Amino acid sequence: MDPNQIAIDAIRAAVAASPGNLELTRQLCDLLMRVGRDDEAEEQAKSALSRFPDRHGMKLLMAEIFFRRGKDSHAAAIVETLLKSDRDDASVLLLHSRLQQRRGDIRGAVSTYQDAVANDESARDPELESLLGLQDFDEPDAERIPDAVGMPFSGGDGFDSDGESDADDDIIPSVEKDLREGFESVGGMEAVKEQIRLKILYPLQHAEMYAAYGKKIGGGILLYGPPGCGKTHLARATAGEVGAGFLSVGINDVLDMWVGNSEKNLHSIFEKARRSKPCVLFFDEVDALGASRSDMRRSGGRQMINQFLSELDGVETNNEGVLILAATNTPWHLDSAFRRPGRFDRVIFVPPPDATGREAVLKIHLTGKPTDSVDYAKIAAKTDGFSGADLKSVIDVCIEQKLIEAISTGLPKPIVTKDLLAAAKTVRPSVSEWFATARNHALYANEGGVYDEVLDYLKVKR
Repeated sequence: MDPNQIAIDAIRAAVAASPGNLELTRQLCDLLMRVGRDDEAEEQAKSALSRFPDRHGMKLLMAEIFFRRGKDSHAAAIVETLLKSDRDDASVLLLHSRLQQRRGDIRGAVSTYQDAVANDESARDPELESLLGLQDFDEPDAERIPDAVGMPFSGGDGFDSDGESDADDDIIPSVEKDLREGFESVGGMEAVKEQIRLKILYPLQHAEMYAAYGKKIGGGILLYGPPGCGKTHLARATAGEVGAGFLSVGINDVLDMWVGNSEKNLHSIFEKARRSKPCVLFFDEVDALGASRSDMRRSGGRQMINQFLSELDGVETNNEGVLILAATNTPWHLDSAFRRPGRFDRVIFVPPPDATGREAVLKIHLTGKPTDSVDYAKIAAKTDGFSGADLKSVIDVCIEQKLIEAISTGLPKPIVTKDLLAAAKTVRPSVSEWFATARNHALYANEGGVYDEVLDYLKVKR
């Protein structure tokens, strides 16, 4: 009989007798993978984790097996959860460093590796050091890693005597007024719209009732979901719906290479919104501005995040009348402190549109274009899983084809159903990769059930 199989049977029997023995489970998984039975190793680890879901060691073992199998997004989801509970665990930091190195984030991988070794000298890994270019370094040295953005500010508080930021106000984006497009310009998303109404619109439209109950007007909503599903457009429509100003903020409006300027820019943006209230203050790609501080232990970017949290809290000023929305494709990278009450305390999943929503999106995008008896329901049925951006791409492809025909024949013809269906066959839904990653986080890093809506959308049993 195969000696490996004899060993596997023996260890499997031992695990069955003592299912909570982490070392035995690890030995069994290692042996299974050594003989090429990776699927069995993964199933064994999943079984152990399902029995002991709160065991730190079982979670780490699952993450290590995912990493060894090349399932990096699965591994990353678990690692992020483990780091939130213990930022100093050298084994977790080491795996985190390997994940960063594999995806090309060498700077982050070096910093994380140095943290791991600083916490536990036995965590040294010569192979990883070679990959990171650290083989000639005798001691971890954080100063070898340049950090040009957001170093701790030591040259004053960054604000002038009247509390205003001394950053150049000309570089701050302007507040848009009198937006004409409201929720009618957003196809579908009825459940999402209703949540925004409850949190943002009704407090402004029924201010006296909220005042009677001592409820302030303000607060934040975090919109998350796959790219191209209308999060930014929804934010603009929110401002148009209530007649508020709209101040859209991107990464480049805040981040600055000079020490302390990012914090100044952020303060100036909030001050402009406060002077323009009622105002919808919208942060796009907010995860880039509020990344988890557990990943920034050696970076001055923590200072900017602290500034962001302080502005949201309105510690020294009043945010009443400032309606704060933010959008992200990767909410799991956002520091958990942003989801505390009074900040982005309402987290809303913005999925691809359903069939009714797809019909509405198609009608909006085809408005003003030559069409003839378009069967929107039929096209919607053939575009399941398409984002709003994907549907726009379908229409763009269709129009390009109609233009080619018109130029060749000299006779422009209207867009009909078959034209759109033919175009739809050439466009692939862009959200599949996002849902693959989101599913991992929803299964393995779903603290407080924040990603339950993702699992519901995917029809995954919990």
